[in-house]
Amino acid sequence: MELHRKLKILSDAAKYDVSCSSSGSKRKNTPGGMGNASQAGICHSWTEDGRCVSLLKILYSNACIYDCVYCTNRRSKDRERATFTPREVVELTLNFYKRNYIEGLFLSSGVLKNPDYTMEQMIEVVKKLRETNFNGYIHLKGIPGADPFLVHKAGEYVDRMSVNIEFPSEKSLLLLAPQKERRGILQPMNLLERGIRENREEHRSLSQKRSFLPAGQSTQLIVGASPENDRTIIRLTEGLYHKYQLKRVYYSAYIPTEEHSLLPSIQSKPPLLREHRLYQADWLLRFYGFKAEELLGESNPNFDLNLDPKCFWALQNFERFPMEINLVSYDVLLRIPGIGVRSAMKILRARKIKKLSFEDLKKMGVVLKRAKYFILCNGKYHGGVSLYPDNVRAQLLGFNKNQGVQLSIFDQQHQRILKEEEKSKVMGGF
Repeated sequence: MELHRKLKILSDAAKYDVSCSSSGSKRKNTPGGMGNASQAGICHSWTEDGRCVSLLKILYSNACIYDCVYCTNRRSKDRERATFTPREVVELTLNFYKRNYIEGLFLSSGVLKNPDYTMEQMIEVVKKLRETNFNGYIHLKGIPGADPFLVHKAGEYVDRMSVNIEFPSEKSLLLLAPQKERRGILQPMNLLERGIRENREEHRSLSQKRSFLPAGQSTQLIVGASPENDRTIIRLTEGLYHKYQLKRVYYSAYIPTEEHSLLPSIQSKPPLLREHRLYQADWLLRFYGFKAEELLGESNPNFDLNLDPKCFWALQNFERFPMEINLVSYDVLLRIPGIGVRSAMKILRARKIKKLSFEDLKKMGVVLKRAKYFILCNGKYHGGVSLYPDNVRAQLLGFNKNQGVQLSIFDQQHQRILKEEEKSKVMGGF
């Protein structure tokens, strides 16, 4: 099979793995080498400064000995198969980089023959790239069940690795991917965490630094293919961050492509809005000091799709509000809807000079469309509605006064709200 055809097949087969963005790698170029992995990271998206960064995202092979029900590359799936050679992947990466098409490589694979053989092939690729003085970003997908020695060896050549945990519970993993074991996924994650920690300690004590996963490790969870609720997912996420020091947990809304009794109907819409809410909750765990048990409990195990998780939490704990903006601490400021990390810092600095008014908050970038229902400025409330959760919720969602009904979550108004949420996150007002 010609190389161009392989590339088309194996780049298309890689599109369902979302755990490919990165940050934090500082691998520098060397004399006579090519490329460097910048600290800003490389991802399949737009950066805050407007740059579009890209990487070659491919599978080494879409042939697989496993028959995971949810996977489009499973053994029983009737589809065209292809497999690269290590030399082909190296040449593609270098040629794409020299033409300024990419800034790095994301390499995953189906399981060929067995996990160890597959891992050996992928290690050969990244080893050859480094030996040809390629210093660009490399993200490698770890193969569950591979020998720990091979997993660790791969970490010496790449910037980031991901071992996808796939499902929130062992029960769902056994049902939908019976040939995989949860232990085979968690064991390499634990090994990589230990290697990163030991490497960090070596950097403190030795003048010569050895590189081992400078951009850390990540994982992916599939959302909507199994019955677990949001509480189960977010508690697992919290545990993964604490135990394995992950850089990111990625959420992938399951896209039904064919009928199967164990999966959602092909007529079902992908749970993209649910995925969006989980990413927002993940942000609260990592940067806003929230705990999983605060966000969701046994009585409310799923997020309200109509509200972002911080607003959802605030309405569930409405007795804490409104808060005086001139008195509360930084940690408490972060819990007010509409106030993000940047705006909270601005508030703290400005409070040293004067007491802040509602107009001052406007100038700081606070998202007052949300925040005004939860704050006081010098003892004054600017929400314009009575302080009852239902009233505030109606205002947050947008209320159709003519009809007296809440707008549909699928209409244009809701799409506008989502766009405003994304914009406010960038501006620091989540």
